[in-house]
Amino acid sequence: MRILLLGGSGLLSGAALAAFLDEGHDVTALTRGGRPLPERPRLTALTADRRDAGALADVLRGQRFDLTTDFLAYDAADVNRLFDVPAFEPGRLAMISSGQVYLVSVSPRPPFREADADSPLSPEPAPGTRDHGEWTYGVGKRAAEAALRELASTRGVSALALRLPVIQGEADGHASRRLWAWLERMRDGGPVLLPEGGEQRVRFLYAADAARALVTLAGTERWPDEPALNLAQPDEPTLREFLEQVAAAAGLVPRFVPVSSVELARAGLADTCAPYWGRWCSRPDPSRALDQFGFRTRRVAEYLPSVVRAHLAEAPRESHPGYAHRARELELAARLSPG
Repeated sequence: MRILLLGGSGLLSGAALAAFLDEGHDVTALTRGGRPLPERPRLTALTADRRDAGALADVLRGQRFDLTTDFLAYDAADVNRLFDVPAFEPGRLAMISSGQVYLVSVSPRPPFREADADSPLSPEPAPGTRDHGEWTYGVGKRAAEAALRELASTRGVSALALRLPVIQGEADGHASRRLWAWLERMRDGGPVLLPEGGEQRVRFLYAADAARALVTLAGTERWPDEPALNLAQPDEPTLREFLEQVAAAAGLVPRFVPVSSVELARAGLADTCAPYWGRWCSRPDPSRALDQFGFRTRRVAEYLPSVVRAHLAEAPRESHPGYAHRARELELAARLSPG
């Protein structure tokens, strides 16, 4: 099969690239060329800026594929630009969307089912805030999904949006560094602030499982007749339970200090000290994808040790941005838990 990946050097797209090649497919990966792709047989690298219509048309004009997986569609314009490429035939098209489409709803209540993305939008947050950036991302993904549905129907293309939560993977230490943010704090020996005692539930997805689902889609005779499906791990541990598994895999015994959201906000640390916590961490319910198509994913205990070992074996050269405020975190922890 001829596979087109729009993306190929990120955590998830890199896992998909490797999975498709391992299955013997001919893979074409389009990136901006910022990071080199691996040198593999059956891999063709294309370089273009996805947001440059002319450059996109230059490299994709007249090309035909059996499956296109789009990791780089962030709004309706991105989808329109792809479908505007002359004589381009994507084959079946899987667009990587996000559980963020649920979080921009009024009063979101997890775990989220596919129909929850039709809920009314929450008001736009104040520009320049983290909330505004996250809201804009979720609204953009909703618009990309809507454009995909319309254009796929008009052009007779089989298309599917896969809504994913936060991705965990061995290579993430050099991507988002969110897991590294917790490991770095645990390793420095100081107390670790745990918002609301870590009672918030979390749901992730192992990158290799997402890649395997895409390979399955490439080979399936029964393409989903749904416009969108959730994909996520089956379990929903609390944040504390997840971090305790992280610590165990790393051989660490951290001292967690519970802190309220009010105290974090007062200290100016609410947006920096705790990845995976707060409103902007989605929990999509993957039941439909499992029941109807057999997309099976691994639980935290099955994939986390490998991910943690990879982070420790090749530690990122730079800290997570929030670690710059570590001194203020330690001051707050000392006030909350003296001695």
